[in-house]
Amino acid sequence: MATTTLTADNHDATVSDGIVLIDFWADWCGPCKQFAPVFERASEQNSDITFAKVDTEDQQQLAAMYGITSIPTLVGYRDGIPIFAQPGALPAPVLDDVISQVRALDMETVKKEYAEAVAAQQASADGALPAE
Repeated sequence: MATTTLTADNHDATVSDGIVLIDFWADWCGPCKQFAPVFERASEQNSDITFAKVDTEDQQQLAAMYGITSIPTLVGYRDGIPIFAQPGALPAPVLDDVISQVRALDMETVKKEYAEAVAAQQASADGALPAE
């Protein structure tokens, strides 16, 4: 599968289901150019995963939403839940390992922990103490 272009308009629909890997990049970025063929090869070898690219120059609002301060940055989702973010140009074996780890996640546990973290964050924002 080829990579897709991720924008603010298609972001939510893109990350909502399955495994999604997002490469934040810019045309002027040397390490981004080194990582691009690694990311593209992985997309061809893992057709069940959505590989998306965000041009940080074109999609500044999306990059800001993620707090991207260094590129390239790889962000991963599974079933609509953000799993990780890693700055730097990853070598192919490291990207393959990341993919294996994301595939191996126990999503029932991840969903439970994510729901608890969201609830705690909401309680904190509301000024309440989290339930124990």
